[in-house]
Amino acid sequence: MIKSELVECVMRTYPGLYQRDAETAVDAVLDAITDALANGNRVEIRGFGAFSAKERRSRVGRNPRTGQRVPVAAKRVPMFKASKEIREALNHDGVKAPRVRKTASLSAGAIEAENRTSE
Repeated sequence: MIKSELVECVMRTYPGLYQRDAETAVDAVLDAITDALANGNRVEIRGFGAFSAKERRSRVGRNPRTGQRVPVAAKRVPMFKASKEIREALNHDGVKAPRVRKTASLSAGAIEAENRTSE
């Protein structure tokens, strides 16, 4: 779905709303989320998910064409974590949505032990 389709969806849900008003409402929500993330705040929409900004450290990348090493500056990137309701809606076939967690901090032995206990 693109932004114009989202505006159309809002207009179908609220038939008395003019297109320009629906566009203004969608723009206001998106601008509020963007401004909050730019100011370092987290945005949580119950039943939908949470937006946050994550710090990425500087690193050395490679130019794919030449293979030359290129410095990549530190930056902030947007992150989105879907709510439990969204995850369950995506897995509506009776399978419980998997728990989302970071496994990068676990050692290989801890991951193997966790896999053995879950089987």
